[in-house]
Amino acid sequence: MGGSVAGLSTAHAVLKAGWDVVVLEKAHVAPKGSPTGAGLAIDTQSIGVIESWLPDPQLLQDTTFPLDIDENFHFRSGHWSDLHGLLHDHLPPEVFLWGHLFLSFTTSEDKSSVTVKAKVLDTEEIIEITGNVLIAADGSLSAIRKTFLPDMKLRYSGYCAWRGVLHFAGHEDSETITGIRRAYPDLGKCLYFSLDGKSHTIMYELHNKRLNWIWYVNRPEPELKPNSVTLKVSEEEIKSMIEEAKKTWVPEFVRVMEDTMEPFINAIYDADPLERLYWDNVVLVGDASHPTTPHGVRSTNFAIMDAASLGRCLGKWGVENVQSALEEYQNTRLPVHAKQVLYSRRLGQLKQGMALPDRGPFDIKTATPKECEELQQKNMPFAGKAPL
Repeated sequence: MGGSVAGLSTAHAVLKAGWDVVVLEKAHVAPKGSPTGAGLAIDTQSIGVIESWLPDPQLLQDTTFPLDIDENFHFRSGHWSDLHGLLHDHLPPEVFLWGHLFLSFTTSEDKSSVTVKAKVLDTEEIIEITGNVLIAADGSLSAIRKTFLPDMKLRYSGYCAWRGVLHFAGHEDSETITGIRRAYPDLGKCLYFSLDGKSHTIMYELHNKRLNWIWYVNRPEPELKPNSVTLKVSEEEIKSMIEEAKKTWVPEFVRVMEDTMEPFINAIYDADPLERLYWDNVVLVGDASHPTTPHGVRSTNFAIMDAASLGRCLGKWGVENVQSALEEYQNTRLPVHAKQVLYSRRLGQLKQGMALPDRGPFDIKTATPKECEELQQKNMPFAGKAPL
């Protein structure tokens, strides 16, 4: 259930394990070529997993950008729509049921099957689909998870993120691009983090002449529409954001923000690590299983690694031993989720100048080299070596 990166990753992994799969998604069509979404970073382990799903590993290389300034720590940056398109285009088209709204599910008495009820949005018809396992890849606000954990609430981090992607094809020699490359000379080889004590920014380059930027701003929890953590913003709000940015960040960064079409706001949430990932033959993957802040660049990588692990477990145990497969998946992934979600939370709190239970706020003026090291991505638990 769910046709985003987590759902498509799981479809690849389950098919590779020899199972049949059906992907239900309420969107009417795949967002092919859509500019929706923003930048993401894929770690070394996830790169290997995705390449194993594709007929040619070069396909991933051709749609992502190497961030390899550290020879021992390889990431690739990409755009959400590019990765989604790559995963989508290499799945059989018959596995997708687009325009299907999930309504409910029931598990058989002997726990051998689960039946999903969904509405076909074009016709209003109600259909039922029965399978051996229901995989909930329906995001951080998962409706399926809510069935089992009705009282679970997401934790607001205390800050939001202004986000945008600047498309600069045909404008490589503009003042904006030449200026940002002077200010950020290693752009294209790394993720840049800039801190001011109470907020921080991120800047990195994407494939096809694009720059991804983020500015995290401490603020009260915003009012959100149901089932969304993204806010559309007015021209007035964008102008106000730019004026505030001018007070803090270098003008080259601000110019990139000014030139970006349709920046938006993400409210940043996570949740305390879950104690379980499956109930009978219903299992959680991706953001449904571990809502996390973005500071450890975990969300996409969680989705890919959850999928790979679940696929291996289902392939190993087979349809006759679904419970053993889901138990092994849960035992494998829960320790990784717990450590990485909490580490990502800590990174965000440090970079936003928030006090922590074991220390005061991170002070950029007095921080020791050892304290600065704590902010580096390569210190993430299980970095590049999560068990499958």
